[in-house]
Amino acid sequence: MTSHLHLASSDDDLDGERLPTTVVLADDHGMFRRALRRLLDAEESVSVVDEASDLPTAVEQVDHHRPRVLVLDLGMANGSTIEAIRRLRAQAPWTEIVVLTTEESALSAQQLLAAGAVAFVLKDWAETELLEAVHRAARGEEFVSARVAAGLEVLRETADGGMLSPREVEIVRLIALGYTSAEIASKLHLSRRTVETHRARIFQKLRFRTRAELVRFALDRHLLAT
Repeated sequence: MTSHLHLASSDDDLDGERLPTTVVLADDHGMFRRALRRLLDAEESVSVVDEASDLPTAVEQVDHHRPRVLVLDLGMANGSTIEAIRRLRAQAPWTEIVVLTTEESALSAQQLLAAGAVAFVLKDWAETELLEAVHRAARGEEFVSARVAAGLEVLRETADGGMLSPREVEIVRLIALGYTSAEIASKLHLSRRTVETHRARIFQKLRFRTRAELVRFALDRHLLAT
């Protein structure tokens, strides 16, 4: 598990009084961003110091404001979010990163956390999960949306010597949810042939013959948890 070093920032104690956690809020959908700001502004322990509608602006604001937390939309315009996270992790270690996304994918969560984010929040759960994610991020603690957390744990187990690769675990989940090979290919940006190759290897590794066996495997490991 990645550990984060706590560096002095604008929300540290001052004369015994705890200051609000400073946040830069970056999302390219104006209405959604305003809704998130209202949510965060209602919390006295959080102070939104600025907003951004694209990646370059978000990076500039982190450098300027040095916030404790950056809330960052995964689908931001004008650049690669995962590359921006890697760069910020190196250049602005005082800022923890909370990723907002519509992608209900344990594989995406694993990749983003490995890149340097500390929290992964599904957008349709932001109303109930974002504040907790921001508070945990301010303490350098990991947070992952409940709908993704179980699948992420399975991925981490596979990385520690499990039978399936992270990509194969993701494909198992999608097969069990009823997606066709063509739909999985589109969702994961793979060719249909690649997905079918993965599918054949999965059934061979697990010694399964039917989709029902695969569904039971996924259920037993909470890959379909909602």
